[in-house]
Amino acid sequence: MSTIAFYLVIDWIARIAILLAAVLRAPAAVTRAWLPLMLVFPIPALLLSLCFVRPVALSRRRRRLEEARRLLKTAHRDISMSSHCSSPELAKDLTPTARLIEQARTFPAVGGNSIDVVPDYDALVDSFVRDIESATDHIHLTTYIFADDAVGRRISAALRSAAQRGVRCRVLIDALGSFWWARRVIRKLRACGIEVRRALPISFWGGQSVRPDLRNHRKIGIIDGRVGYIGSQNIIRAEQSDGSRNKEFVVRVAGPIVVQLQALFATDWFLETGEALTQDSLFLHGHASGTAHAQLVAGGPEYDGYVFRLLLDAFIHAAQKRIVITTPYFVPDQALVLALEAAVLRGVDVSLVLPAKGDHRLVELAQNSFFDHLLRTGAKIYLYRDGLLHAKHVHVDGQLCLVGSMNVDLRSLELNAEAGIIVYDRAFAQRVQAENEANMARSDLLTPAEWQGRPAYMRFTENLARLFSPLL
Repeated sequence: MSTIAFYLVIDWIARIAILLAAVLRAPAAVTRAWLPLMLVFPIPALLLSLCFVRPVALSRRRRRLEEARRLLKTAHRDISMSSHCSSPELAKDLTPTARLIEQARTFPAVGGNSIDVVPDYDALVDSFVRDIESATDHIHLTTYIFADDAVGRRISAALRSAAQRGVRCRVLIDALGSFWWARRVIRKLRACGIEVRRALPISFWGGQSVRPDLRNHRKIGIIDGRVGYIGSQNIIRAEQSDGSRNKEFVVRVAGPIVVQLQALFATDWFLETGEALTQDSLFLHGHASGTAHAQLVAGGPEYDGYVFRLLLDAFIHAAQKRIVITTPYFVPDQALVLALEAAVLRGVDVSLVLPAKGDHRLVELAQNSFFDHLLRTGAKIYLYRDGLLHAKHVHVDGQLCLVGSMNVDLRSLELNAEAGIIVYDRAFAQRVQAENEANMARSDLLTPAEWQGRPAYMRFTENLARLFSPLL
């Protein structure tokens, strides 16, 4: 067989293989994203599809995943038996949202919580360090990025001091998110007795994960089973290379909701280490601290179904007056865009608060391609100009809010391990609304006329990037 004939045979085998893989194994939106690559670069597309079309785990991790699901089911049952497990008081049209999340096999709503917004980046670091310094039993931390910079070294020093006092410290850092610093950070922490593991380690030959873009994107902290943190902020300095600062949103929680955070951390820890954290001292079921109802929402490979996608759809369809979505990455699918359009047509004030300048150019271009349609339908788009808006929260009708680590893109909604809490409390909703108004005051309201005036080549580039949006 000649070289040309051999290449043609391999070329067509690759085309057919990637077509079958995309059609049989991937959602339709993902299939459409693979088609341009398949037609232009069939052989590279085939090789990439073997890694990225679906999450793949080796047998050891699959066994742990099944056991982790059992542990989550047990934790759900125990929390449901708590005296604080009760339905929040909501308007009739919003009550199904809480039921939907519980039926999606995550956690029920619990009362007796205090939920405090930590006002800014530096204040969050200060607050977390103070709580670490007061710890007497254990500290649990999951983060996507743990940098070896001034902020990372400050957190490391506080953890080191706690470990020297006899506090049990367990830390999970994402293998890819912390790639540049992981080796140094892990070496320093382990040297002083802190237990550190990479979440979803990248390995093609003998590790637990063989899909490099399957990530643990959660940011949670638990101190002594009594205090927890959850939100958007990583352990890294706020300053960007251009001199701007990240704008984050994190809440400090106390009460029964911390038991749910603990159960989620225990599941992640078990997946990476095989160690089951079942000690009673970790799960303080009888501890009440306030009056707010809250509910942990978690998505990822240990859950069946797309929990965050279901939740966002439920929020949009339940909104009667106003919904504000704040996210650094807005790359929806067509169904989500149509849900937002339907909300506008029902008379709902739909507002998106997004960064004016993102930190991933391809994602920013794909995001911009959705603006034309949304602006024509009447949605409001605010572009935050005072640094990188990295906060992630949703506010609905002044009654309930979602705060966490999830972005509004298919990767967060359907693939990554993410965590957030729904807070059913009007006082907290007012605090989030105040945050929304402050962010909008530092944003430019995009107008249809202004957006239509951009150069034609930008439209082409944005639409080209949109072709690959399901893969971003």
